[in-house]
Amino acid sequence: MTQQTVTIFGGSGFLGRYIARRFAKDGWFVRVAVRRPNEAGFVRTYGRVGQVEPIQANLRDEASVARAVIGADLVINASGILREDKFQKYDGVIHLGSALLARLSKEAGVAKFVQISAIGADADAQSQYAKSKADGEAAVLAQYKDALIVRPSVMFGVEDDFFNRFGAMMRLFAVMPVPFAKTKIQPVFVDDVAQFVQAASAKGLKGVYELGGPKAYSMMDLMRFVKGATMRKRLLLPMPNFMTNIMAWGFQILQTLTLGLVRNPFMTPDNAKMLANYNVVTVKNGFDAVNIKPAAMEPIAERYLASFRAHGEFETLVKPKI
Repeated sequence: MTQQTVTIFGGSGFLGRYIARRFAKDGWFVRVAVRRPNEAGFVRTYGRVGQVEPIQANLRDEASVARAVIGADLVINASGILREDKFQKYDGVIHLGSALLARLSKEAGVAKFVQISAIGADADAQSQYAKSKADGEAAVLAQYKDALIVRPSVMFGVEDDFFNRFGAMMRLFAVMPVPFAKTKIQPVFVDDVAQFVQAASAKGLKGVYELGGPKAYSMMDLMRFVKGATMRKRLLLPMPNFMTNIMAWGFQILQTLTLGLVRNPFMTPDNAKMLANYNVVTVKNGFDAVNIKPAAMEPIAERYLASFRAHGEFETLVKPKI
């Protein structure tokens, strides 16, 4: 049997690396398409010698994208950005990048295409992130009517930018503002999403699938969980929506005034627009289609949030001062 080849754009990112590991375990030859392959050498350890290789490709460079998809049986687009900067914009990376990748994949004769999107993708959304996700989906479907579109909720895992961000804040602030405290989120384990992508691809699924964990939580619920997991005595203060928006603009201005030296602010105005909406599965959970039982958040997230305790994972062994 001929070994199949998958090219994963964004394959060294948070979700992409888990997808690469899953496909390598299933015997595929894996190309991890990234802008800086010298920084993605760790993916080689996911398979046998030569089975997983980082290759150079940039979604703004047509020639590099065309080279990356030649001979692939499957292309997975797991690239994307959560925040804009002066170099990368939502429309350019998520929408136009997806359009270019889908077109060149089709021209190269790639049989299957998987697009990683997000719950909340909507062409009429106020959030540019959500709008660009929907535009990216439409661009892919224009080339691949049988494409697999995967929309996960907020993903958690050791390398995540969600719980780790709040855990770091717990170390710094005695009073923790909670934006959009009533907004519902359905966190999903990143490796469960990767497993779904691999299983759904093998099964030949097509269409849109939303993925969420076994339970939905409010933002306040999640902040209470982070507070408990980090063993910090903090006052959680729900913020009115208008104050959240002011804070988001403040971080954005700070980033601009520092000429980008302050990167990845706590929240941008566009992030605030996204958080104002529920991030939960609105249809049947896609995991059911491949018989995957999504993992619970608490036992997994608590393990890596322990690093934010005053004494790390050994916090419970330290006797309190009398």
